[in-house]
Parts: sequence; structure tokens; C-alpha cells
Amino acid sequence: MEELTEARLIEGRGIEGDRYFLGTGTYSPKPDVREVTLIEIEALEHLVRNDPPLQEGPLSLLPVDHRRNLTTRGVPLNHLVGKRFRVGETILEGGRLNFPCKYLEELLGMPVYLPLYNRSGLNCRIVKGGTIRRGDAIEPVESHGVQ
Repeated sequence: MEELTEARLIEGRGIEGDRYFLGTGTYSPKPDVREVTLIEIEALEHLVRNDPPLQEGPLSLLPVDHRRNLTTRGVPLNHLVGKRFRVGETILEGGRLNFPCKYLEELLGMPVYLPLYNRSGLNCRIVKGGTIRRGDAIEPVESHGVQ
């Protein structure tokens, strides 16, 4: 994983250079909309506080560790399922909620499966490609105005 200050999103493909864009991601062969994945920084902050206490103690999971594409702040991602929203020049559509996997636990050597359950992010489809940059706001889009 590599932290970027900006990235180019391509409709129907994903983020240029990303493992799912290239078709080499762990779950690439499984049909699903995961062109872009988002996770809330608040979920990671809850792990550090062991809130709720689902593991023996605090866990430190950095944004470069969680294997999602975008880390958001102040946006309840669970509310974006089936909704369109703008990030930078792009328009994304919330697909299904992402669930943690045992693979992430194996990679990190930390018990993150249960603490991230129901707050492991959102899989999205790219409706309109473009560039996104660190700090871009996430804004709702009226579905009738988007092609």
C-alpha cells in the first residue's frame, strides 16, 4: 500500500495503478463492485480506544494498513449505500458495505476482524472519472442530474 496525495479514477476500472485496476487484487476474480473502497478514520480511532472492547486491548491500524483506497473523516459511509456522491472531480456510487476479512488479520498479525465488523468501509463504483486529492470534500449528488 502506498499513500498518495492525488489519484486518477477511471470509470469501470478503478484507481490508476491500483491492484484492482490491474486485476491483481486478492478478490479481483470475484464479481463485485469495488472500483474504489472507502473507510472512516473514526473506525480506526475506535480501535485505538478499544471502543467497544472487542479485543484484549487497543489496536493501532494506520490508513496505509487497512487496504482501502480512501480514508474519510466526518462522513458516515454506511449511509452512502446506493447513493451517489462527489469526491474531487469524480462521482462515486456506494455499493455494498465492505466486511473485514481474515486475510487482513493474517497480513497485519492483529485481531481486526471483529472490531471492524460493520465498520470496515464501503465498496463503490466510479460513475464519473477524474482526479481526487487529499482533503477533497465528499458531497451528495442528486441522482437525477447525473448521467
